[in-house]
Amino acid sequence: MQGQEEERRFGADGWVAVRRHGFAAELVMDRPKAMNAVSTAMADALAEACAELAADRSVRAVVLSSTHDRAFCVGADLKERNSFTDADLMRQRPHTRAAYTGVLELPVPTIAAVHGFALGGGFELALACDLIVADGTAVVGLPEVSVGVIPGGGGTQLLPRRVGAARAAELVFTARRVPAPEAAELGLVDQLVADGQDRAEALELAARIARNSPVGLRAAKRALRLGHGLDLRAGLEVEDGAWRSVAFSGDRAEGVAAFNEKRDPEWPGE
Repeated sequence: MQGQEEERRFGADGWVAVRRHGFAAELVMDRPKAMNAVSTAMADALAEACAELAADRSVRAVVLSSTHDRAFCVGADLKERNSFTDADLMRQRPHTRAAYTGVLELPVPTIAAVHGFALGGGFELALACDLIVADGTAVVGLPEVSVGVIPGGGGTQLLPRRVGAARAAELVFTARRVPAPEAAELGLVDQLVADGQDRAEALELAARIARNSPVGLRAAKRALRLGHGLDLRAGLEVEDGAWRSVAFSGDRAEGVAAFNEKRDPEWPGE
């Protein structure tokens, strides 16, 4: 992995940062006093950071992480919402949707590094990533119905795509919190690692991913995302379109040449 570069902060309060690790980027939630609760300002910072990452063609993988030692993200900022009128809540909705959609629509592979609490909107941020690496302290869940709402950051759609409709229904309807071992068993997280190692393992995974063709990675993610849920014939058409977008690229030519010359590829990224 290449050395870490200087971080860039987003939002007036600097609650979100982007750190570069060579071709991988780390999207860092850093609102420690609120356990990364997603306020309007936090949502705006996440959306802004995601927009910049999406536009950066040098980024090949993204890790979503937290600086808090006991939480990934505890979800919506209920203290802020307690002061809201109905009109305030409706005005906030586009801001929070932009944050969750920003993570979900990042065009490169994304990995959530989860420890401690990842609840409600916090777990939805993790679900918006392609892969979830969690340590033994992780506790995940979608408890929204226990406070009179429903998951609104993609949870009702992303969770059944991970674990099936019936399992997702049980978890949403009971609002229960799931500890790390059970979360791994149920497929709520993809990789369970030693306590305190979620970030390091996620960054190492991102580094392995980022060695590959940036053109290929973006096309593969596009095919996986767009083809999911389609019937096989339609899915294969999505795959064919993605294949055609890379088949005549500079990355394909370099990949084939490097393989035959028994050397590491130097991806042009186009």
